Amino acid sequence: MTSIDTRPALVHAPSGTDGEWWRHAVIYQVYPRSFADGSGDGIGDLPGITSRLPHLAELGVDAVWLSPFYRSPQADAGYDVADYRDVDPLFGTLDDFDALLLRAHDLGLRVIVDLVPNHTSDEHAWFQAAMAAGPGSPERERYLFREGQGETGELPPNNWESIFGGPAWTRVADGQWYLHLFDSRQPDLNWEHPEVRAEFEDVLRFWLDRGVDGFRIDVAHGMVKEPGLPDWDGHVSMIEGSDEPVAGNGNQGPMFDQDGVHEIYRAWNRVLAEYAGDRALVAEAWVEPLSRLARYVRPDEMQQAFNFAFLATLWDAPALRAVIEASYLTADSVGAPTTWVLSNHDVVRHASRLGLPVAGSRPNGIGHGDEQPDEELGLRRARAATLLMLGLPGSAYLYQGEELGLPDHTALPDELRQDPAFFRTGGAERGRDGCRVPLPWAADEPGFGFSPTGVTWLPQPASWASYALDAQRGVSGSTYETYCLALAVRRDEHLGTGGLAWADSYGDDVIAFENRDVLVVANLGSEPVGLPAGATVLASSTPVSGGILPGDATVWLRRP
Repeated sequence: MTSIDTRPALVHAPSGTDGEWWRHAVIYQVYPRSFADGSGDGIGDLPGITSRLPHLAELGVDAVWLSPFYRSPQADAGYDVADYRDVDPLFGTLDDFDALLLRAHDLGLRVIVDLVPNHTSDEHAWFQAAMAAGPGSPERERYLFREGQGETGELPPNNWESIFGGPAWTRVADGQWYLHLFDSRQPDLNWEHPEVRAEFEDVLRFWLDRGVDGFRIDVAHGMVKEPGLPDWDGHVSMIEGSDEPVAGNGNQGPMFDQDGVHEIYRAWNRVLAEYAGDRALVAEAWVEPLSRLARYVRPDEMQQAFNFAFLATLWDAPALRAVIEASYLTADSVGAPTTWVLSNHDVVRHASRLGLPVAGSRPNGIGHGDEQPDEELGLRRARAATLLMLGLPGSAYLYQGEELGLPDHTALPDELRQDPAFFRTGGAERGRDGCRVPLPWAADEPGFGFSPTGVTWLPQPASWASYALDAQRGVSGSTYETYCLALAVRRDEHLGTGGLAWADSYGDDVIAFENRDVLVVANLGSEPVGLPAGATVLASSTPVSGGILPGDATVWLRRP
């Protein structure tokens, strides 16, 4: 058994508790089609979300982020937007959105909405006009149409590949090709075009005028491409002029992280500054190294950027400690908060990732026939990882259902999958459907209470009855009650605006730090760890007794 030596080594200084809300907020991601269904068609909707907002207030989060609910043919679950100023009938109406926003604000919850600016749907009016107008037209200039290579233009303009698999170009009947970094039904916009920039500033104002508190920016690093759209050999290497290593978790190449994106965000920052209430922009930017990510949250750009380096780090104490320290170093250099995240709608839930043989690895979906995670071990580690994350200063994001301990649906039949990545890779990537299964609210109801009819657009595993909210609420030590307690302590102790000072440990498997008056100890190993004598347990991921912290567990302590 090892023990903790708590000599502090300051990494991040605390700040005042009266700063902007987004510096310390815990924000809950709602994936609308899978949160709650009010209509009974088996697909979640805005009225369903509104009916369940008291759950989020009870949980203790500060804000809600809504994934896209805009008018869309749903080729990529709403990330293919046909109209940025309307609600898809699948989810309700603009009146339903206004009612949701009002109810959230009444409950003290801020609301962030998704914005998808890299591409539109192929059913967007602009793309329809571009297809009708033909080569050389002003309408096509809003997108990235190009002539092909080869004797008759039969080859794509370059060798870029789609993130979802296959070529990133599709040829149309008149012979030209258009770029789509994702599905062929998601044509990329030309962000060098002034009409595109003006349009999205107007879209921002449309939702700001309705009262939203901010925007999560999809593919924030992808809108501007290198001039000339050169071929890319796919090599992942050091960033020029930097000695920071690149682990391969970021998107690289001439289609990503170009300097020109920052001009866009400076303009958007000025738009948000016209509105009261500390509105926020949140970057979904899969970029490396962390110094590149920090550029997105400079004082005149965005307010937050997801820390995907933290999400992608394996269950390894030295590696996590290194990424935590580097994150504060880079974020503090630009005066930004560090924005922690463990799960979202694009990755295998951390309760499943951490149960894999390589704990914390990030496969692109897990399906039947694949090696299955250890569900019990994964949940134990997931709870420990969450308490580690929530103990860190800065902002944190929770993905719907993680407060219940939900794993992925790792045995979902392939014939039920809907993710375009599954189809474009010929099934080589299982895709993201497993983390998008509708939530279980009531253990003994059809569809676990997701829908009044019991219908769900994706099937729920039978084992999810034990994860249902009503099976956990009021049950001491349940995952749900553990989240509620941790969020309450985090709020009462002002951990989000606190500081971080390392408390050195005897052994490489422990991460220990002080945040204000709270000592956080995370034991990622299998051997138990001795805790300071007389310390009071404020929250723990698993029961702690006798002054000993077992393996794969995290505890928050107050010293005697």
